[in-house]
Amino acid sequence: MNHQTFIADMIERKRQKLIEVSDTIWGFCETRYEEFQSAELIAKTLEGEGFRVDRRAGGVETALVGSYGSGKPVVAILGEFDALSGLSQQSNLTFKKPILEGGNGHGCGHNLLGTGALAAAIAIRHYMEHHGLEGTVRYYGCPAEEGGGGKAYMARAGLFDDVDVAFTWHPWDENLAYNARMLATCQVYFKFIGISAHAAASPELGRSALDAVELMNVGANFLREHIIQDARLHYAITNAGGFAPNVVQAEAEVLYKIRAPRMDQVREILDRVYDVARGAALMTGTKLETQFDAASADLIPNITLGAMMHKQFVQIGGESYTEEELNFAKEIQASFSEAEMKAVHKSNGKVLSEQVNPYSPEPGFLAGSTDVGDVSWIVPTGQVYVTTCAYGTPPHSWQMVTQGKSSIAHKGMLLAGKVLASSAIEAMLNPSIIEQAKAEHKERLGGEAYQSMIPPEAMPAPIRRT
Repeated sequence: MNHQTFIADMIERKRQKLIEVSDTIWGFCETRYEEFQSAELIAKTLEGEGFRVDRRAGGVETALVGSYGSGKPVVAILGEFDALSGLSQQSNLTFKKPILEGGNGHGCGHNLLGTGALAAAIAIRHYMEHHGLEGTVRYYGCPAEEGGGGKAYMARAGLFDDVDVAFTWHPWDENLAYNARMLATCQVYFKFIGISAHAAASPELGRSALDAVELMNVGANFLREHIIQDARLHYAITNAGGFAPNVVQAEAEVLYKIRAPRMDQVREILDRVYDVARGAALMTGTKLETQFDAASADLIPNITLGAMMHKQFVQIGGESYTEEELNFAKEIQASFSEAEMKAVHKSNGKVLSEQVNPYSPEPGFLAGSTDVGDVSWIVPTGQVYVTTCAYGTPPHSWQMVTQGKSSIAHKGMLLAGKVLASSAIEAMLNPSIIEQAKAEHKERLGGEAYQSMIPPEAMPAPIRRT
């Protein structure tokens, strides 16, 4: 029996248990750094499978590391389980219907991501025991990928320093071994403190914090012309100073998110944004306070691991779907906007992706961000994307949430577990793969060392609800 067959059999034996874990986390739908129930469920499941579990790993309340085995190589399987705010949605519907208006929902499929990674870790553990394979497998339960940079805090704590290779996956509408760079990012709150006054009787006595926010936004808008093309400058006004127009607003706040292809570029742009904010405070006579929120590094691809994972993926093969599943996916697509349907039309009406896409050894570029980037700076990291939804489903949408408990999603989640576990075992059985991945990693970094963008004093924080 080859390792792929062993792993597939093991995951299928635990199919129902894993589906229950995923669906339960879908129901918890906890947002960044508040995933207490999700983290505990995964921790207990790992312990039930013979793992030693370190809760509150690296001082992060909802982070965990489950370990089995000892010695080298140390293989990391990265899992996530955080949801998104404002995306509450009932499951398995083809129309929008929130469970709780304004509530949370798994709009990026992290209930599947965390459980698919869990499936892989469990399968690897049983393979190691059954075949006497030496080494260590670790499941990293990583909170707050959605804007919280959980892996960055775990990296700052040194949790990945002794890892040899890392593997992860993401729910998607296609099957592929991922080979692309992604943007580094940093988020900072800019709070302005002014002086309230009667807006008609004595406006000269007031100093408007809202004016400062607006002037900062104007300045940032002009700055956009003078930053590199691939950079992004996003913002959200988190406090507009109240609802009384006849009062000069004494307090207002804006959250900025800066993205760029490299961390040093993010740092440079952030310094210029700070200058804009200081200028706005000077113009309005207000006081500026800043608070770091989160950051993540750019993603360093690894062709050695990517090509190996692609080979494992092709050998395992994609999933096939029933007529009922195809019809459900078609109805989901019927709910897409006209713009969203363009991708479907370009694919000749693809409904569900069954085949594994070809692998390109030339790294691409995706204008998104992930805290997997921080791990990829420390250790060679491989990643696959696996079909869990109708083709063209936009991430962070109610359509993604409603499909999160479907049989389509469950199939993709378990398939991802098989691909991750098979890839990890392949690397453990062939040390030359790990050596080559490390050599490539060193070459890609070009002597540059990982430097976290998180300030030393910063601590993980949940979403601020004002």
